[in-house]
Amino acid sequence: MTYGQIAKLAGSPRGARQVVRILHSMSKKHNLPWHRVINAKGEIGLKEEEGVFIQKMALEEEGVAFIKNNKIDLHKYRYTPDVKDDFN
Repeated sequence: MTYGQIAKLAGSPRGARQVVRILHSMSKKHNLPWHRVINAKGEIGLKEEEGVFIQKMALEEEGVAFIKNNKIDLHKYRYTPDVKDDFN
């Protein structure tokens, strides 16, 4: 999913940056699958080289293929939940 998708599902469609902050601060404590969240362009949003490497490796271990510049095909890999089934 993208940060924006999560924000929208949480009821704050303009809250993508808050999702980034929550994932950054809470992932270790709550074992969140932070590596599965990318930006709306299909790119790893991290800036530091080590973090990009770790996220890319984790996604590749799950079968995600990158096309170039740490980018994935969102049409192929984006998870879009059926809101009626998953959230009611």
